[in-house]
Amino acid sequence: MPVDIFPKVGDPAIYVAQPYGGMDPAQMEGYLTYYYEYHFLYITGIDRIESKSIQGAALMKLVFKEGTDMAQAAAETVGYVNRARAFMPPGTVPPFITRFDAGSVAVGQLVFSSTTHTQGELQDFALNRVRPLFATLPGVSAPPPFGGNQRAIVITLDPGKLKQYQISPQEAISAVSKATLVMPSGNMWTGKIERIARTNAALGGNLSELLSTPIRPVSGTTIYLKDIGTIESGTDVITAYAHVDGKRTVYIPVTKRADASTLAVINAVKAAIPDFKKAVPDDVDVSLQFDQSPFVTNSLRGLIAEGLLGAGLTGLMVLIFLRDWRSAVIVIMNIPFALLSAVILLWATGQTINIMTLGGLALAVGVLVDEATVEIENIHSLMLPGVSRARAVVEACSRTAMARLLSMFCILAVFVPSFFMVGVSRQLFVPLSLAVAFSMIASYLLSSSLVPVFSTWLMREAHRGEEHEGIFGHLRTFYERYLRLVLRFRWPLVLVYLAAAFGLLYVLLPRMGTELFPDANAPLLRVRLRAPAGTRIEETERIVLHALDVIKKDAGNDNVQITSDFMGVVPSSYPVDLIHLFTSGPQEAVIQVALKPDTPRGEALRERIRADLRRELPDCQVSFEAADIVSQVMSFGSATPIEVAVQGPSLADDYGYAEKVRSELAKLSFIRDLQFAQEYNYPTLDININRERAGQFGLTMADVVRSVVPATSSSRFTEPNYWRDPTSGNAFQIQVELPQNQIQSVDEIGRLPVMPIGRPEMQLDNIASLKMGTMPGLIERFNGQHIISVTANIHGITLGEAAIKLKQALAGAGAPPRGAKIVMKGEIPPLEQTISGLRTGLLLAVVAIFLLLSANFQSMRLALSIVLSVPAVLCGVLLMLLATHTTLNIQSFMGAIMAIGIAVANSILLITFAERFRHENRPVMDAAREGAASRLRAILMTAAAMICGMAPMAIGFGEGGSQSAPLGRAVIGGLLVSTFATLTILPSIYAILQGRAPVTFPSLNPMDPASRYYEAQ
Repeated sequence: MPVDIFPKVGDPAIYVAQPYGGMDPAQMEGYLTYYYEYHFLYITGIDRIESKSIQGAALMKLVFKEGTDMAQAAAETVGYVNRARAFMPPGTVPPFITRFDAGSVAVGQLVFSSTTHTQGELQDFALNRVRPLFATLPGVSAPPPFGGNQRAIVITLDPGKLKQYQISPQEAISAVSKATLVMPSGNMWTGKIERIARTNAALGGNLSELLSTPIRPVSGTTIYLKDIGTIESGTDVITAYAHVDGKRTVYIPVTKRADASTLAVINAVKAAIPDFKKAVPDDVDVSLQFDQSPFVTNSLRGLIAEGLLGAGLTGLMVLIFLRDWRSAVIVIMNIPFALLSAVILLWATGQTINIMTLGGLALAVGVLVDEATVEIENIHSLMLPGVSRARAVVEACSRTAMARLLSMFCILAVFVPSFFMVGVSRQLFVPLSLAVAFSMIASYLLSSSLVPVFSTWLMREAHRGEEHEGIFGHLRTFYERYLRLVLRFRWPLVLVYLAAAFGLLYVLLPRMGTELFPDANAPLLRVRLRAPAGTRIEETERIVLHALDVIKKDAGNDNVQITSDFMGVVPSSYPVDLIHLFTSGPQEAVIQVALKPDTPRGEALRERIRADLRRELPDCQVSFEAADIVSQVMSFGSATPIEVAVQGPSLADDYGYAEKVRSELAKLSFIRDLQFAQEYNYPTLDININRERAGQFGLTMADVVRSVVPATSSSRFTEPNYWRDPTSGNAFQIQVELPQNQIQSVDEIGRLPVMPIGRPEMQLDNIASLKMGTMPGLIERFNGQHIISVTANIHGITLGEAAIKLKQALAGAGAPPRGAKIVMKGEIPPLEQTISGLRTGLLLAVVAIFLLLSANFQSMRLALSIVLSVPAVLCGVLLMLLATHTTLNIQSFMGAIMAIGIAVANSILLITFAERFRHENRPVMDAAREGAASRLRAILMTAAAMICGMAPMAIGFGEGGSQSAPLGRAVIGGLLVSTFATLTILPSIYAILQGRAPVTFPSLNPMDPASRYYEAQ
């Protein structure tokens, strides 16, 4: 079976990544994003469209309604992409279209390092040699490498020489385009031979040949390309850097597909690393870093260890209560057979081994012994001296068969609502529910077949430690006296119980902190750092290295295992990388730090790092993000837990109102890392060309702009040209550009020659005004409307508590502008959806149990008496969570649901036996007392076995133990209180409700002696 950390989670989504190098964010939005969004609305099953437009790229996320046929959705997306491109500017290349779900997260980094090769060479090795091997590994989704840029043949023009020879950059580009071009080769017949006709129109292996390209004759002298520029095999303009341990490098994220196993992917990568090393020069090292498989392995191993320890403790409890090692062995033997059956059925239904299914199996361990324990305990009670084993086994099986079946159905009933949930709740609970259900069904079948056989073979002929002897005999005698006193005050006791239970629920529930999933507390840190808008990539690199020193100092240099960072923006040649790691400009960086396992970590460390970074880098913004695989999956793509988006038609109005929202949120003491997700005032150089003046000199806008492009970017996007590497056979672009280090002021770009006929007085500042300005650096849209998002982390408070205070704070911002509204994003919407689904599921479970019991007992009063044990369970759960400072989350909710099922099962046994005594014409008080006393050992044994089985999980041993601990704590708390209520309150409730009930069964069968309509023959 595939092994992973989670089952498949997240909304069904398709990403469309559109590059267009050099286009500013507003151009990307208007000329490309808009047309895509317009056409995507036609796709069947579309739920929402989210888009981000930055310079050179646009990223669109298409989220579909649950149940959508994603194969059809992908086909329709491709079709509408092709139609939308017909409306776009010339030169628009087709976008990348890919599926990418919440489960498709990076589980490691394939790092390339060398002391002799440049970053551009490492990029080429990673992209063209290793990636073809890497991408074909099963389950791997291999994006292009991070940290470098695409290899290119770079022609660098000298601005001084251009001015000297009165040549504009556009002239040089045109000359290069005519000097090397790709043309069809064709064929030639020579006698009986057909030959391929080749020309050297395209540049060959000798790059310097291109320098002999003539540009324009001046005064009888021909000007060549070598007179105004140089040529080299380099890379496109660098827009990003990557570091590992502070050194520049290149890495490929090891990203698994949503349906792939984390461990299988990592193992496949590790096995393939020798092949990767063979594909690159000897002095290039390829290694796997930030491997998250140990975290997955340790988490799963911890769950398995907790389950095994729980099974051992469960067997010990059975041995203590029954005082017969043979009986304990029979009970314990039921566990592996039931679990094996469950695993086979999980495999057959397409499930994986993950935290949820393993949690379900671990949760089921305590319940699995319930069926066998009840059977064995009843056999002990009947197997008195003189009664054969076989007869005692048959009698015990017949007495408990219906009660055990009903108990199993009630436990299964609490999980049925998970199949009617939606979104995250359903994706997480269905695998767990199936694990428990399959285990319970197998346990019932085994306890009805295997246990009786083993009991007949192994148990002793006569059992001397019967219920009325020894310690348990004394305990039963004391309990019977206790019940007489309790039943005497049954009315006030029941009223006090109900008032106290519902009062506690009313007081405690609103005070319980809620969150989606417990904090994994993994030894990983992830920090997004933003320098002032427009900061050059080289300056951002200096800031990042300083930030790394601060983080290492706070964590302790000896405690840091490895660091990694990526700064800048993904090159427009690789827009698909934006799906894996989105950055909006050269000022932005993402830093990852892996700490050693025993290093102190958590919110205290993050607070210390925040404070020191704020002091050392006062102009920078810092935000912590989900770092480990659990947190990344459960954040569903959200960078921070809190994201408040202002959505409306006017970007200026949205930003103005978002400022008010930000001011209100800043007043909340628990808010950290508060900032805007979008940079609204990104610096620009506005080149306003005077059309009339340009026309007077015979210049068009195209002439002027094409001369400016090489100074601000390169010709690769305006005049595509290609060169084939004769060694590798791969083709790379030829691009013409001006050296960035010589064009670093407004005056220098203003002196750029733009006159194709070479008039010396015609330069850019003669026909255009140049001034500084600002514009949005990132433009986001949600369903076609602009949004401005305020993001934040929380400190010292749960997400549920933060959501309540957040909504109260938003009211202080006043009404949004006309046409605008607030949209909650981040982790709050999935949390509210999950909690709502769980509450509804819990209510449906109680209703289902009530109806099931009513149908079985043919009595709503008996069903009500059993269901009234549920408030005790919930009170026990809440009290335990409060005592252990645990939140209400997915795990604790599931523990509560399981505790309800077990408490109901115990109550069913007690009521069943009490009813049997009542139908033997005993007074209802005696029936209640005898029914409870006869089930005392079984109930105590079942509860003790379950509590001991859950104890290792509740303590949370090992890595990842904090994630499953709430489940065990909820079960233990619920069982502790519900067991007391079952043994104390339930007999009183039964005595009250059944005090005047008829003894006859409600059967209508005249042949049934127990029916009031019985007719004797």
